[in-house]
Amino acid sequence: MSLVDKITHELEDLHADETSPGMAAIVLDLAQAMASTDAPTAKAVAARELRSIMADLRKLAPVEVKGDAVDDVGRKRAERRAALRKQAAGD
Repeated sequence: MSLVDKITHELEDLHADETSPGMAAIVLDLAQAMASTDAPTAKAVAARELRSIMADLRKLAPVEVKGDAVDDVGRKRAERRAALRKQAAGD
């Protein structure tokens, strides 16, 4: 997987096109510039800017709500109750 592919994947995970489309486009340009040059100085400058902008994009990314163990217990309890209701109703 190339640098551009990795950055693209992370931008998708961060929903950067929705929150900051301009910054996302700049990051892709920087990644492509890094991939297309062999000049160490140019790569270092692009990498520094890429790192900085990606840090900003990570801060702007929407927070994803993921369930924890308590949510799992509640979900399982609801499933058991639904199954018992179904069984009691004769289904």
